[in-house]
Formats: sequence, C-alpha cells, structure tokens
Amino acid sequence: MEQQGKTENNGNSRLETGNIWKLMLSLSIPSIIAQLVGILYNMVDRMFIGRIENGTTAMAALSVSLPLITCITAFTRLVGIGGAPLCAIKMGKKDQRGAEEILGVSFAALITVGVILTVVILVFQRPILTLFGADPTTLDMACDYVSIYALGTVFVMISLGMNSYITTQGFARTGMCTVLIGAILNIIFDAFFINYLHMGVKGAAIATIIAQGISCIWALSFLFGKKSLLKMRPEFFKVKKKVLLPIMALGVSPFTMSITESLIQISFNNQLSKYGGTMAVGTVAIMFSLWQFVTLPTQGFCQGAQPIISYNYGAGNLARVRKACKISHVLCLVFATTLTGLMMIFPGPFAGIFSNDPSLLHFSAWALPIYLAGGAIFGAQISCQQSFMSLGQAKISLILACLRKVILLAPLIYIFPVTVGKLPFAAAMAEEIAGLVEYPAEVFSIFFAEPVSDILAAVCTSATFYVFYKRHLKD
Repeated sequence: MEQQGKTENNGNSRLETGNIWKLMLSLSIPSIIAQLVGILYNMVDRMFIGRIENGTTAMAALSVSLPLITCITAFTRLVGIGGAPLCAIKMGKKDQRGAEEILGVSFAALITVGVILTVVILVFQRPILTLFGADPTTLDMACDYVSIYALGTVFVMISLGMNSYITTQGFARTGMCTVLIGAILNIIFDAFFINYLHMGVKGAAIATIIAQGISCIWALSFLFGKKSLLKMRPEFFKVKKKVLLPIMALGVSPFTMSITESLIQISFNNQLSKYGGTMAVGTVAIMFSLWQFVTLPTQGFCQGAQPIISYNYGAGNLARVRKACKISHVLCLVFATTLTGLMMIFPGPFAGIFSNDPSLLHFSAWALPIYLAGGAIFGAQISCQQSFMSLGQAKISLILACLRKVILLAPLIYIFPVTVGKLPFAAAMAEEIAGLVEYPAEVFSIFFAEPVSDILAAVCTSATFYVFYKRHLKD
C-alpha cells in the first residue's frame, strides 16, 4: 500500500505528461474491474434470489424494485459524480482550494439528499412500487426488499458519490477497492442470509446495506487520510449554493442518464406486465442485469479517460485531449461489439446465471438477442456522451442523455405494441414464445424498441461529437 501511495501521489504529473495509452489503461483497467465488480454487486442478489422457491415471482419483485434503486443512483450522480470533472479541471488549473471546496460541498449534499430520500421511500414505498409496475403478486415481496434497502441509502450514496473523487485524482486502484470490498462482502452476506437463514428478499436487502456501509467507511477513510491529494476540510462541509449549482449543472447529465434508466425500467415493467405477465417482468430483471455487463465496463473506459481529458482540457493541452478521446472511443466500441456478440450467440448460458426455471430461461434466451441487437453501436453513444461530460459540456451531454431514452425508447415501448405488434413480421418473430404469453407479437415489439432506439441515438450522438471535435478541440 505504501508503494501504491507513492506511485499514485504523482497523479498530477502523470495526467499532464504520461504516455496516454499506458495512462489510459492504468486508469481504465482498475475502473473496469471496479465496474465489473459493481455489476456483481448489483447482480448477486438476483443470482441468489432467482434460485429460491418462487424464484420467478421473486425476480419480478426485484424487477419492480430496480427503478427505485436506480433513482437513488441518479441522485448520487447529481450531487456526487457531477463534481468529479470540476475537481480535475480545478486541479489542472492548480486551484487546490477550489477543488477541495467542491469535494466538501458534495459530501454535505450527499448526506442531506440521502436522508431525504430515505424518509420518502419509507413513507411512500407502496404507491411508488405500484406505479413502477408491482401487482398483487409482487407488491408485498417488493416492499420487503425496498423497506430494508432504504435504510442504507446514505451508505450507498456516499460510497458511490465519494468514490468518484478518489478516481478523478488518479487513484484508480483505490477506487476499485471501494467497490471490490463491498461486492465480496455482499456475496458472503447473501449466502449467509439467503441460503443459510432462508430470509429471501429481506436477506438480500440486509446483505446489501451492510456491505455498502463497510464500503462507505473504506472510501471515507481514504479521503480523510494522508494519501489523498484533496483533503476533506470541515470548513467546506456546507451546502453552498454557489458551489453546488455548478456541480449539479454538470451532474444533470449523469443524473438524467440514471433517472431515465429508471423511466425505461418502469415502462418495460408496465408494458410487459400488461402483455406478458409475471414471466415477462422477471425476464426484464435478467436482461437489465446482462445489459450492465455492456454499459458499466464501457463507463469504466470512460472513467479512465475522464481525468486525462478533464485535467488537460483545464490545462489547455488539446493534443492530449484529442488523443484521449480517440482511444476512449475505440476501446468502448470494441468492447461493446465483442460482448453483445457473445451474448447474442450464447443467450441461454448468460440467462442461466440468474435462474434455473426452464420456462423463464427459454423466454429470456429468446428475448436477449432482440434486446441486444443494437448493443454494439452503443459503445459510440456512451463514449461520445461521456467525453462531453469530461469536457464540462453539461448542456450537450444532457440533451444526448435524453435522446436515447426519453425521446426515443420510452415512447416506442408504448407505440410499438399497437403498431409493430400488429404486423406479420412481429408475429413470426414471436412464434417461439406463443405458448408462454398471451400476446407474443406485442411482447416482441416491446423488446424490439430497444435496438431501434440504440442505433438512432448512437448515430446522432456520434455526429454531434464529430462536429464539436472539429470546431472546439483544435489547437
């Protein structure tokens, strides 16, 4: 740890002069490992729950709980992750005090918002979950999970939000450990509470909040320690409007990405519950989990690029900014194409990670290739959008964050069943699940909305970044 601290304390000079390929990999690989571990963190509950008695119903209950958990992540990104690029830009300008003020205000805001969300969730959980697609079969089980998970909201927000300030300083391995510790403990606690004590979804929630609490302590112990380049100063632990508003302005884009993800989850749950029932809703939990294998590691590449892009943009070194953007785009495209290709070729084994119900596995193996058909080009979407974020272009990043989900996907989920779902093409594609759901063609059309939106959004986002690149990233 001492040797790592000595190496990482040279973060500023490495960001400014280090070889970009080596620097990108040194920052990205720990971030990707952290993201992959984070996927495991989020999925381990579903992996255990899917194999208990009434596992399909339990998976559906978790599926309707996911939008609420995503909302917590969204607010974390708004007041936490939004400040990380601003910190890096301040560090690039050698404004240490300004960077530390952003860190302190963000910490205070995370605690404040976390407490408010905890109260709201505990008081209004039943109407919220009903709105999110819960029916009489799944509502009580979903409430059992959410009522316990909500008690750990502050832990979740601090561990995720403050970890971004560790990574943006160039301490990627330390940031990876924050996630790794929580994930390993979550697996251990899940096995204990679910398999040994047979507590079902309640045990999954208890395991998660304990693991998140320990992860939170780890992140704060580093930021309050001697190795951090930015110091946690109590004088800045105040919600100051003049500091918080720029953080939120940049955080609006990742907030929108997460909150619109919640909107998409709700839309899928409501429409699939209407046309496909509990089995279709349970499949959504599996597909969203596997989709994270694509989205979160690509975000890991982008997080590895973010300190390089933000620091050198603040320092005025546009040549390094351009090269870092190009490398990030290539890595995201290659990764997304490779992984979605594997999932489309072998959907059954991937779906089998989460369930041993033959009917649910058959349904999921049919739906997954449809859902992921536009996943390869998603790498261009996420890399361009995150590059705008790293460059401090909040408005552009926000518009592009809304494009794929709010403007395209959410409306198509409701439009396609009454349009595409009536076509012979949809009926032919849905023959394989005709005996599992009442409206197979409509169910197909709901899943088909995803690749259509992915492709259209990626083309528009890539074109926008190309224009910005030509106009604003020249020396």
